[in-house]
Parts: sequence; structure tokens; C-alpha cells
Amino acid sequence: MGNRFLRLKFFLTSKPQFQVKQENSAKFLNLRAIAGDLNRSEGAMLAHAKTVLDWQRTHSFCSNCGKENRVAGMGTAFHCDSCKKEHHPRSDPAMIVLVSKGDRCLLGRQAVWEKGRYSTLAGFIEPGETIEDAVRREVWEESGIQVGQVAYEGSQPWPFPRSFMIGCLATATSDEVKVNLDEMDDARWFERSEVLKALDGTSTMLSLPPSFAISSHLIRKWATQT
Repeated sequence: MGNRFLRLKFFLTSKPQFQVKQENSAKFLNLRAIAGDLNRSEGAMLAHAKTVLDWQRTHSFCSNCGKENRVAGMGTAFHCDSCKKEHHPRSDPAMIVLVSKGDRCLLGRQAVWEKGRYSTLAGFIEPGETIEDAVRREVWEESGIQVGQVAYEGSQPWPFPRSFMIGCLATATSDEVKVNLDEMDDARWFERSEVLKALDGTSTMLSLPPSFAISSHLIRKWATQT
């Protein structure tokens, strides 16, 4: 890890299960809070660690027979001595998408977010779905917007607790937003000019996700394209 973190010990679960000796000025930090300060290799290492620790904490017993699991594979596997089943960490696949139509993009927000914060739409991929089908279903369920073309843009592990975000850009084929209040607090179209102001930090009505999140990358990709 970088020199800035040599004096820090990172504890990656919210409820400590074991004692860690805290030396000198070392302190525990929340991974989400420091994610923007990490480089690619640091972020990948800590995302892996947090995901595995969360998985260990919630999968102590065999899902096949109910007996207690034994740690194997240097912590990245569980083995059940009773039924011989071996278990491995799982990531939950989710799509995240920037939907646009002309010089407007569709953004939504959750009620718990700070005032003015909007982001791309996202949702879990259901069994049997393609990525494209999941994009079209989730966007329609949350906003009532119909989506046509869907293009893959990139991916990001999201260890909160163990999602794998598949980023896409999509083109809307309808205009009228009908927000599903069971899914989100609001969804609306934003002009490219307003999104560019938000990216520069000069917008008075819109704030966007932090730069380390794939949602930020998708928004910037669309907003700055010619």
C-alpha cells in the first residue's frame, strides 16, 4: 500500500469479531469514506478483503445441510465436514446505467441521500436475464422510461456488501418519466449543460456521485462526449 497508509490498520467489518492491537496513531477507517484516496491496486485489495470478511461473517453454516463450516483455502473457502460441500464467496451481479436521449440524461435519487444528489439507475440482475434485459427492466420499473440500445462500458466491484457493478450506456426511446416511489424518491431528465456544471462543482441544483464510483465515470463519459 502507499506510504500514506503504512501507519494505519484497516478493519473492514462494521462489528469487530476479533481484537486488533491499535498502535501509536493508527486508527480504523471506513472503506467507503477513504475509497477516493486509494489507487487501483489498493482499492482492489481492500474490496477483496472486505467482501471475503463479510461473506465469512454471514456464511458460517453450510447451506446444504446446516452444519458449521470450516475455513479453508486461506480464508477464501468454507468446507463442510458433514456433507463435504465446499463453499466459495459470491458476488451479486448488478447493472448500473446512464440512460440518455439527445442532450438529456436520466438520473434518479434515494430519499436518504443529501438534497440535490442524483445518480445513475441501478439494480440487480435476476436469474435468467441478460445484462441488456436487466437494464431495460430496471429502468422501466424505476422510471417508466423505455430503453432501446444498450452498450457495455465497464465494471467495478462494489463491496457494500458484495456487489459486482456492470456499467452500461443506454438510449431511451420514450420521454415521460413515471417515478416508482417504491423504488426511488425521484427520477428526472437533466440537460447536458447542467451535468457539466455539476461535474465542475458549479451547479446549484445538482450534485453527483464521488469520482471513484462507476456511476461517476458513466456520467462523465456521456457528458463530455462530442
